[in-house]
Amino acid sequence: MPAKTTVERAKKDLREGKSPTTAAGEFVHEEIDHVRRGKHGARSPQQAIAIGLSKARRSGVPLPPPARGKAKEKTRRSAERAYQKGQAGARKPRPKYSRIREDVLKREPRSTASLKALSRQARTAARRRKPASATTTGRSAGSRKAA
Repeated sequence: MPAKTTVERAKKDLREGKSPTTAAGEFVHEEIDHVRRGKHGARSPQQAIAIGLSKARRSGVPLPPPARGKAKEKTRRSAERAYQKGQAGARKPRPKYSRIREDVLKREPRSTASLKALSRQARTAARRRKPASATTTGRSAGSRKAA
């Protein structure tokens, strides 16, 4: 269950006209903070981000699930389910399943939310989006081409 302040910050972002991904970023920040403080762990930085996005969708942030072909079908279905639950008016999660989920995540490592791990994940994500602009040589080649 996300903190009340996180939900308030996300709603404030939406009221200000910011995009749903910006509002969802608040939940991702909270999740990374949980891993860093040792509340629970995550297997990878991507998992911490995915948990944050799922919480955002369930809390009513209008963040649509990824399009077909952009993510695995299982991921897309899970995001679709979380989105539907959030749009329908989120019910409080059942304690039994929250506890099970927390117990599983407690066994995962904490180092996955380190600055080094997150920057590595961001770098690979940048390479996936635009391979040429992800490296120093690619950027300098691009600037030479533009000049």
